[in-house]
Amino acid sequence: MTQVLEVHPKNPQPRLIRRAAEVFRAGVGVYPTDSHYALGCSPDNAEAARKIRRLRGVEQSHPFTLCCADLRQIGEYGEMDNAHFRLAKRHIPGPYTFILRASGRVRRGLLENTRRRTVGFRVNAHPVAAALLRELGEPILTTTLRLAGREAPADQLEALIPELRGQVDVILDAGLCESVPTTVLDFTESPPRLIRPGGGEVEEIEE
Repeated sequence: MTQVLEVHPKNPQPRLIRRAAEVFRAGVGVYPTDSHYALGCSPDNAEAARKIRRLRGVEQSHPFTLCCADLRQIGEYGEMDNAHFRLAKRHIPGPYTFILRASGRVRRGLLENTRRRTVGFRVNAHPVAAALLRELGEPILTTTLRLAGREAPADQLEALIPELRGQVDVILDAGLCESVPTTVLDFTESPPRLIRPGGGEVEEIEE
């Protein structure tokens, strides 16, 4: 059965965050981000990751992102030099995805590029996502909520909840969220390479 939890978008109720975290550790959840709603699960839950790919209608090779609580957590799963660390620190939390070389903690099936062993990382500015990550104590393996056959990512859930019932284990509904993609930066190069412009500013990076 799918739990639907209506959370305050700026001051999420701690009891609801605790309940959602319990479910995220074992299954698949939907949560708001500063760039659309997202599907997520524990990075160690291979079955939940396969379920998310089925919901998205994507291939096994489709990359996930690791949404992290902070830079310290990114450092546990990815490799970043000092220059990239300082640059990332100035831009998080916010709508950015950083492509980094993965540490040994990242399973091969989660890599964005298996040859280079890279994976995308985020630190989310949405208060609900931030609270959930703090409660979990680990990253969320995540991808944009765009169900198979749908063209646009979801920025609100009211119309989608009937379709999601029975497909996911928990839904954190915080009303309308941002409807912009993240800015994607490849931090395996120096200076970083802009892969996709999005909600974040990139002027100083492009300079």
